[in-house]
Amino acid sequence: MNYPLFNLLRGALFSFLVSQGANALAQAAPDLRALTLPAAESLLASKNRDIAMARRALDQASADVKVAAQPPNPQLTLGVGSYNPSLGIGSGGPRSKALDSSVRIDQLLERGNKLGLRVENAKRLEQAAGEDLNDIGRQQLLAVRGAYFDLLAAQEKVIASEDTAQLFGKTVDAAQLRQRAGDLAVSDVSRVRVDALRAQNDARAAQADLSRARLTLAYLIGVDARAAEIRAVTPWPAHTLPDAAQAEALIDRRPDVRAAQARVDAADKARDLAQAQRTRDVSIGAQYDHYPVTDSNTLGTGNTFGVSVSVPLFLRNNNEGGIARAQADWYAARDGLDRVRALALSDVLRARSDLENAAERLGRFESDLLPAAQKSADAAEFAFKNGALAVMDLLDARRTLKSVLIDAANSRADYAKALAAWQSSAEAPADYMNGEKK
Repeated sequence: MNYPLFNLLRGALFSFLVSQGANALAQAAPDLRALTLPAAESLLASKNRDIAMARRALDQASADVKVAAQPPNPQLTLGVGSYNPSLGIGSGGPRSKALDSSVRIDQLLERGNKLGLRVENAKRLEQAAGEDLNDIGRQQLLAVRGAYFDLLAAQEKVIASEDTAQLFGKTVDAAQLRQRAGDLAVSDVSRVRVDALRAQNDARAAQADLSRARLTLAYLIGVDARAAEIRAVTPWPAHTLPDAAQAEALIDRRPDVRAAQARVDAADKARDLAQAQRTRDVSIGAQYDHYPVTDSNTLGTGNTFGVSVSVPLFLRNNNEGGIARAQADWYAARDGLDRVRALALSDVLRARSDLENAAERLGRFESDLLPAAQKSADAAEFAFKNGALAVMDLLDARRTLKSVLIDAANSRADYAKALAAWQSSAEAPADYMNGEKK
């Protein structure tokens, strides 16, 4: 065999497989430098720590269903007796020893559908754990959308702050030219420099806010080590007001309400199970006894068989305490359901009100405030460059434009987050157990 050629072919094959694997990973992993909102939501489902913990809780509840479905095991008992220390056990094989031996097997037979009720109770709790997972997913999805829009707003604020800082730098140059021409006082140039320095500080603060927004989003989607790479690219949601929906119809499909309802059903099954404990279980047994006939045991009778049946005697208690506790747990679950429904209704109504208010504020910014502030700032810049405007008037126009730009970014973020909160209440919840819509 030509070993150099073989090694060359093996190296080429290895390089090809590595490159294909790297390409597959690159295609599967979203680009954080151009992160879209759907890509962030996809990372949430696979990497979010709170969702992972909720999945473990669901796995535990699923295991509890298997435990509840297991009937009692039979019990095997082996024993020896009639041992006389002074006579010993005698000679011969094991079956000839001067010992009585027995083999017994017992099986508990549950009555009153106890096993079925245990399984139904465990299944309801498993359903509740699944809805808890969906509710954690809903809350984390809302958090991711909020963090994404905060990042988008932070990016806009950085752009506005840096543009303002650059504009102030150009204004300082223009003011110095007018000062040398005798058209502007030294004190006015100093005021421009002060505002320019403030603009630089604001730009630096905006960068710090951007870093914090990246870290918040990175934690939620499980890419903490690459937080500095994240850049949001999905545009702001369209400025529209969704159709109103009946709040009562919305809360019935919320996962937190469904989880509370499942716990009520589980408590109901637990209450039935407590009542079923008053039905006596039966334990049946079968026994084989061996009594050998030896010189020291002339009374041995050989082999005998026997059966037994045992039932508990409810003389001290009839499970009154267990029934009372199960009844109290059922009432507590009902109270919990009422509380969750009330909170869900309040959440839906508040989300609708916040969305309407945010839409109204954003509409004023986009239709009136932004165009007016930009037009005023442009006119002030032109007038100042041509010596027709005082420096203080220019600075006021600049401050007004920057304030409006920052407020507009905040209004877009408020509207987007209010829309996300409304969608969290109004949309069909995602099923994080199966990765699909319910």
